[in-house]
Amino acid sequence: MQPQKGQEAAQSGQLVYSVSFREKPVFEDSALRLELVNQPPLGAAVHIASTTPGSGVDDYRLLAGKASSVHDAYNSLIVHAMESASPGRRFDIEARVYNGAVAFRYHVPEQAALARYQLAQEDTEFRPVTDAFAWALRLPNYESAYESEYVPMALSALSNQGGVASHILNGAPMVMHLPGVAWAAVGEAYLEGNAAMYLENPTGSWMGHYLVSRISPPVSEKGNDGHGPAVDASLPHNSAWRVILLGDTPGELVESNVFTDLNPANRVTDTSWIRPGKATWDWWNGDLGADGKPAYTTENMKYYVDFAAESGFPYMMLDAGWSGKDILKMRGNVDVPELVRYAAKKNVKVWIWLYSKYVAAQMQEAFPLYEKWGVAGVKIDFVLRNDQEGIQWYYDVAKLAAEHHLMVDFHGATQPWGIERTYPNVLNYEAVLGLEQNKAGRRDGPVDRATFPFTRMLSGPMDYTPGGFNNVTEEEFVARDLSPMVTGTRAQQLALYVVLTEPLAMVSDAPSAYANQPEFQFLKDVPTTWDATRVLNGTPGEFVTIARQAGREWYLGSLTNWTARDLHVPLSFLGTGSYTAEIYEDGGDAEQRPKHVTIRKQKVSAGETLTLHLAGGGGCAIRFIPGS
Repeated sequence: MQPQKGQEAAQSGQLVYSVSFREKPVFEDSALRLELVNQPPLGAAVHIASTTPGSGVDDYRLLAGKASSVHDAYNSLIVHAMESASPGRRFDIEARVYNGAVAFRYHVPEQAALARYQLAQEDTEFRPVTDAFAWALRLPNYESAYESEYVPMALSALSNQGGVASHILNGAPMVMHLPGVAWAAVGEAYLEGNAAMYLENPTGSWMGHYLVSRISPPVSEKGNDGHGPAVDASLPHNSAWRVILLGDTPGELVESNVFTDLNPANRVTDTSWIRPGKATWDWWNGDLGADGKPAYTTENMKYYVDFAAESGFPYMMLDAGWSGKDILKMRGNVDVPELVRYAAKKNVKVWIWLYSKYVAAQMQEAFPLYEKWGVAGVKIDFVLRNDQEGIQWYYDVAKLAAEHHLMVDFHGATQPWGIERTYPNVLNYEAVLGLEQNKAGRRDGPVDRATFPFTRMLSGPMDYTPGGFNNVTEEEFVARDLSPMVTGTRAQQLALYVVLTEPLAMVSDAPSAYANQPEFQFLKDVPTTWDATRVLNGTPGEFVTIARQAGREWYLGSLTNWTARDLHVPLSFLGTGSYTAEIYEDGGDAEQRPKHVTIRKQKVSAGETLTLHLAGGGGCAIRFIPGS
């Protein structure tokens, strides 16, 4: 990092940074600047007073996710910047460089020249050296559930739509490909005390191809009205970490643990009650009962508990309808305490759905009550905000839930930023265009499923809710609420349980959909949290193959968009000795009969290469059992 040259001999220049990867420039000089309320910009006219180099190692364990043990070394540098002219304000940039990642944040210390940290806007720039090809999550405003497509386009397209100057709000993280240079992604980590970052190409020009941070403004009763500071805090204050992932392949970005590296250590002393796992779920299929008819009743929910018990799943997810505005009382036809008691006899625990605004109003009374009932966790929906107060609410919920032994699944939520390291009772976030879209239209499909691992999944776990077994061709598909259809093959639905990071994984379809289906065995066997993750191949929107380790076993998931493929996958990730590969693959006619799955076993070892035959919209799921 260095002051921009040509401004008073660099004594009062714009502070910038640049990034190279494998000796190739990736990001050219990009401004580091804070817009403070009723203040001149901080960073636009400064000099570097001193620097402090250092190094460290992030060494910790994760209860859930793509790795159980993390050991990431880094070099660090703190740049102490000061204004040359009055009022002589000071701030620092704390930077870390990992293998395959760069992270930095602003630190504003206590000082006489600044009474309080009141951020109007953060103007951090990200300037790729070329017009990178990006996968952009275009969002309508600052209040959304991050449920949209990642659209492939050049960065310049985000500033000039149809020849007209355009300013498009994009969610983070954003993945980019600089051909001949690198794959990169821009995101953020550790948001406590701050508001979330969005990305925008501010140029309005067809030649502009860089991004600038946009911080979520405060929410009022009228929405994100922009009144008041985006962040209002006492000094000293740290911003969130700005994260840049780098790799030769997009899969290297997926394997990174930097987002959790940059978050504080676990604050939950006793974690013995936090257990990831799979859950049966009533909502997606339309509350269908054993008779094939929908019923939101205690007796029908017991049917889903029975199914969980028979399948060896630890959880049943009870979705919306059991409560109203008062989440301390039950309404409707489901008796939650009775359902929890019934489930306990079957060695199953129950999660319950909640509306976020009612949680905000009543969680101090509700969470102790749910603990008394014996509820395992809460799925909190329609959060739809990530301003400073909203981000703090995530932390408040996670902390209070942990105090009452409740796990958390955030829905209608912002993208993850690593809070699951600090509060490991946070298992999932939604923030993804999931399988629920099949109930209303065509927005879910194999192209998005091949995109999300390289985009949305970079920053943390998701709740996509796979497991649809009513698999149909594109021509056969009809959106419907009861017993929804899904495009793509059944083998692809199996593969999603490995490809996607989902510590709490829904088994979304009705119990009857899985009856007498031999491939359901894979859903019984597959874990939901992992010791190691290896991305073996893939390109966003095209295809992906991921292998994950759980103890001595390995699992593999591979899927493709609508293009059929033969993928040659080296098995070098396996340990020594032989393995039995239990292979669930597309049947020979799966493009016409998407439900058709072929199941076979094959002896394999680490020195071999396995050829996967994927139908269009298809997939493959494999369990590798050692020494058998």
